[in-house]
Amino acid sequence: MTLEITNEFGSIDISNDVIATIAGGAAVECYGIIGMASKHQVRDGIADILRRDNYSKGVIVSQKDDKLDVDMYIIVVYGTKISEIANNVQSAVKYTLEKALNLKVNSVNIYIQGVRVIKMDEEE
Repeated sequence: MTLEITNEFGSIDISNDVIATIAGGAAVECYGIIGMASKHQVRDGIADILRRDNYSKGVIVSQKDDKLDVDMYIIVVYGTKISEIANNVQSAVKYTLEKALNLKVNSVNIYIQGVRVIKMDEEE
């Protein structure tokens, strides 16, 4: 499935994988995020961290009437306030997608797939 944008110069098709990569990149830059998780791993009880080229496995993008709905599956740092992290991710992803694609984002839904403890060596 692709997003089609038409303007006076022609049309542009943007795949959902590209949108997912943009959204995932914006999310992992937020404080308190360890990384993205696959949406299918919750049933297995394992939440592996996805690399940048696999963000589309942890982000679901749907389009309705030129508005985007984004579902994101993330892993957060232990000891942080999860509601604040989720709010920051929602704001950052919405801002980034609206500026990059010039489309309205209807919703950014966050699903916490896991909490990880970071050792002091891993932070640096």
